[in-house]
Amino acid sequence: MSLVGLQGKTALVTGASAGIGRATALALAAAGANVVVTARREERLAELCAEIDAAGGKMVFHAGDAASEATAVAAIKLAVESFGSLDILINNAGVGSYKNLVDTPVEEFDAMMASNVRSGFVFSRHAAPLMIEQQSGTILFISSVAGLTGIGGESVYSATKFAQVGFSQALDAELRKHKIKVGVICPGGVKSEFGLGRGRTEEFIRNSHMMEPEEVAEAIVFACMQPANVRIPQMLVRHMG
Repeated sequence: MSLVGLQGKTALVTGASAGIGRATALALAAAGANVVVTARREERLAELCAEIDAAGGKMVFHAGDAASEATAVAAIKLAVESFGSLDILINNAGVGSYKNLVDTPVEEFDAMMASNVRSGFVFSRHAAPLMIEQQSGTILFISSVAGLTGIGGESVYSATKFAQVGFSQALDAELRKHKIKVGVICPGGVKSEFGLGRGRTEEFIRNSHMMEPEEVAEAIVFACMQPANVRIPQMLVRHMG
């Protein structure tokens, strides 16, 4: 099976200021894609774009909250205006919180649902019409192993990740007739600032067997490079620890 190159394709990555999102944006650009990145931390996005520009790639950014419909509309508009199309959407934005149910305030539940679930909805909602019109596209959700097996001490986080898995499965059934591929990537632990201060410490991350963000990014890009008649509805990515 021959993988398909990404030259000339346009990809949008949410939550691209750090971790898996940043690594995925770099990997997509290295594979030849035009990349649009979005996150709340504008200075980090500017640094990322400068890095890609120096390497000869093409990347633009829009700073904003991925859970906001206005951010989704603006970022997708930027992709079309800058590069003429939107071919790949990576719904990566999210937050982690590793706490027991009784220690989780309602405000934290709302924040996780917004970041992990609502963001994927608003971006997919506004990307899908473009992909339906062009009869092609790939939409990937970055979920977690916690979206496949409920984990004690991570009940709310698991709930949001299960939601991503279910949403991706339903969209796969809904959009496949339009030649749009929808899938979900479920990584195990990753060495990043994700969850830092919300149940994870720097020492825990540093001493763990968790994967590097770049290793997960390679799997994401692989899913984006499948031939036209091949889709990856679900991929589990785990470390060797």
